Amino acid sequence: MTKPPRSKPLLRDTEAPIRSKPRRKRNPAQPRLLFDPMPDRVEPALAELKAHPPNGDQWSWELKWDGYRLTVHIEPTGVRILTRGGHDWTHRFPDIAEAARGLGPATMIIDGEAVVLDEEGRPDFGLLQKSLGASGKAAGRRASDAILYAFDLIYLDGHDLRSVEYRSRRHLLEDTLNGKDGAIRLSETIDADANVLLEHVCGLGLEGIVGKHLDQPYRSGRTGDWVKVKCVQSEAFMVIGYEPSTASPGGFASLVLAAYRGDQFVHVGNVGTGFKEAEMTRLRKMLDKLRWKRKQPPVPYAGKADIVWVAPTLIAEIEFRAWTGDGKLRHASYKGLRERQDNADVYKLD
Repeated sequence: MTKPPRSKPLLRDTEAPIRSKPRRKRNPAQPRLLFDPMPDRVEPALAELKAHPPNGDQWSWELKWDGYRLTVHIEPTGVRILTRGGHDWTHRFPDIAEAARGLGPATMIIDGEAVVLDEEGRPDFGLLQKSLGASGKAAGRRASDAILYAFDLIYLDGHDLRSVEYRSRRHLLEDTLNGKDGAIRLSETIDADANVLLEHVCGLGLEGIVGKHLDQPYRSGRTGDWVKVKCVQSEAFMVIGYEPSTASPGGFASLVLAAYRGDQFVHVGNVGTGFKEAEMTRLRKMLDKLRWKRKQPPVPYAGKADIVWVAPTLIAEIEFRAWTGDGKLRHASYKGLRERQDNADVYKLD
């Protein structure tokens, strides 16, 4: 029986190895990467305000968190925590940053909201604002007791997920967090009729609910893919003055508020409740440094009260029940100051 011929090697030791030619010049900013480059920053998707939840089973519902919107970038070089306006606040949320490092070595971008919980486990914007500090010297303070409730996953291990429908992004987020209960937690979806859920949430004194269309990709801005229904209206207004108080010389009777109409400010009323004494004293000191030095006030004003006008600088989050017929806030209550770095949107009148 004859032996089969011995196979010859494809290459002899003296021959050069076979190499394929590159199809195009390699991008030096993306050396040897075959996946999607991680975005440096993603403009967030925003929820559109609705008076009532939309009908249909194509919506996923969860709580509306009362805090600061953040994206957490877990990168090969480290962790970055960015505000809605794109400012790096990694140093101001040390516990969230540490929890993010624990999710590595995967690379990802998590979208969520940082909150501080009260003794009953409810998010409290006032506590978050107190923990962080606000405008002025306190702006460098850290919120070591803040928790990030994660509700979306924008990027994961070389894959940009913005073109993927929400239901799939949600599954990936759940697998990524996998029941973690530290400073980064999953914002749970709630399988219930949206109207029943809203009634229950409002009864607990929470902010409201957010719905996300299951079949839509991640699109920046207010596209209608995400909607929010609030229990009580809460918006950001510009502080343009204060009404002095005879009972509290170091404080004030109320803050004077303004909103945008076009590119001009208009007076939308005052807020005189929701202040703790220490907060009122701190605000008064800040306002006195911003006193208006022009003859005309910053907005047209027909009221009778003696107002100390200030330069439009501070932005306050105000909770209110409704609008009066003449365009003023009804039952307004102060919640805390917003920061411009958080890209706080001063309310715009239609």
